[in-house]
Amino acid sequence: MLIYRCGDNMQRYFSKEKKNNEFILGNDDIYHIKTVMRMKDNDNIVVVYENKPYLCCLSNVKENIKINIVKECEIEQDSLPDVTLIIPILKEQKMDLILQKCCELGVNRIIPIITNRSIIKLKESDYAKKITRWNRIVKEASEQSHRVTIPVIDNIMHIESLDKIEGTKIVCSTKEKAKNIKNIMKKLTNCDKINLVIGPEGGLDLKEEEKLNSLGFVSVTLGTRIMRVETVPIFLLSIINYEFME
Repeated sequence: MLIYRCGDNMQRYFSKEKKNNEFILGNDDIYHIKTVMRMKDNDNIVVVYENKPYLCCLSNVKENIKINIVKECEIEQDSLPDVTLIIPILKEQKMDLILQKCCELGVNRIIPIITNRSIIKLKESDYAKKITRWNRIVKEASEQSHRVTIPVIDNIMHIESLDKIEGTKIVCSTKEKAKNIKNIMKKLTNCDKINLVIGPEGGLDLKEEEKLNSLGFVSVTLGTRIMRVETVPIFLLSIINYEFME
């Protein structure tokens, strides 16, 4: 994750389009500027474009708003490894919390998976709608936490599709007793990519965990406490932040 130090107290938005010395924002962002924030001409915002933050000045806000570039801002490289979070489809409130908080904690990629014990059973026709919603959540969380990247959310997968994942691979287990997350993290000081699998409310079943083990995922215990499923990824990302923070 990259962090920037420009306009820390300013509203920030992501743009995919630039024309001359202006950025083009989406309709939701324009609505937010005009209606929610009630900004005026000459107010400043920060716009992130191609992973770079820019200080911008607003003009013509009441009509055809213009986002004028003032200067490019400084970027500070973060020391965290590239983290992929692999999570089952959960109830909406829990899923939203995980996406938001793990985005704030620096996750780079999120892979939703279908597991046998998942309470939520989605139809394939609903996949696109869910992913659109999740992308909106991580975009807003990225703006709030001053990121210059938005986590990538993959299409919904089955466990078998994780065979091409590269890097250190960890699966949280309710069965593993010997290998705890603390000891595993001590060995990852030079790791540049970590993949974390979280089970659903009832945990992964034995066959699912064995399949992940066959794909190179190491089963680890998180200790003696029984955590809610939405607590586990926040706990793990917090550990990674502590271990790799400079």
